[in-house]
Amino acid sequence: MRIGLLGAGRIGTFHATALAHTEGVDALVIADADPARAAALAERVGARAATTAAPTAEAALAEVDAVVITAATAAHADLITEAARKRLPTFCEKPVALDLDRTVRALREVEAAGTLLQMGFQRRFDAGFRAAREALRAGRLGRVHTIRAVTSDAAPPPAEFLPLSGGLIRDCLVHDFDTVRWLTGREVAEVYARGTDNGAAFFRAAGDVDTAAVLLTLDDGTLVTATATRYNGAGYDVRMELSGERDQWVVGLDDRTPMTSAEPGGPGAPVRPWGGFLERFDAAYRAELAAFVRAARGEAPNPCSGAEGLRALVVAEACELSRREGRPVRPAEVAERSGVPFP
Repeated sequence: MRIGLLGAGRIGTFHATALAHTEGVDALVIADADPARAAALAERVGARAATTAAPTAEAALAEVDAVVITAATAAHADLITEAARKRLPTFCEKPVALDLDRTVRALREVEAAGTLLQMGFQRRFDAGFRAAREALRAGRLGRVHTIRAVTSDAAPPPAEFLPLSGGLIRDCLVHDFDTVRWLTGREVAEVYARGTDNGAAFFRAAGDVDTAAVLLTLDDGTLVTATATRYNGAGYDVRMELSGERDQWVVGLDDRTPMTSAEPGGPGAPVRPWGGFLERFDAAYRAELAAFVRAARGEAPNPCSGAEGLRALVVAEACELSRREGRPVRPAEVAERSGVPFP
């Protein structure tokens, strides 16, 4: 199978390296808005750049059997649409778009074409999250009454990234929203969100927050807290605790978790804490790309459809509305206003 990689930035570079060693990938064609960057990456991983005088996404789409989109977020919806019209199976890093209208329009193109679109929610492929899901679904925890999720960056991103990211909730916490839905099989009935912007001034300039906390109520009454911050100086931290009547499990607790126990004799800070998401989820990213190749070849079902990305975005939009208006919000309310199906 010939795979087209659209976008040669940080995540594109990582995915190019992974795809070059993925079973079933016979050739990799790379395109980027910066042709020199695409050519340099192609040379580094043993791939090739799109073969036209001006290497573009359109040129790459003409040469491949499937597409992996790792371009800037603003380009996702248009690239998904182009790939769908060419009937190409597509993997796209989240999100489809930063607003519901463009997301729905792109997904309608995919539906009309009858093609596959897999969204990049890599936590679904992390060994710890998968083990927790299996334990929960098998009833080993009993009735789960509380879930606590943590997503913390070690340091803020560059100021110029913020206006393009959609904000902390859409960029980071959306992973927790997807993971909670995938783990439990439940929908989010109501959210209440708060945020603070006490860090660098560029958060306030972008209308964003550097720290957020959300209370989610699932449709069966389970309570979920999800927190995120751009300022976790101890290291990159992604954890999820699932508390049930029979047992309690935690994902993301190992000898690299950036925590120090305050108890006498408790564990100290890790020698080598997680530094970032690419390192923490290296194996998960590789697994999701391998799953995409199998799905694109018709050997396995789509593990994370565009509709799943839409539902997580609806929850994120509800959280943003809650944060702005200081009130509980039902995701169904946001969906109804926008004419979006939910769940």
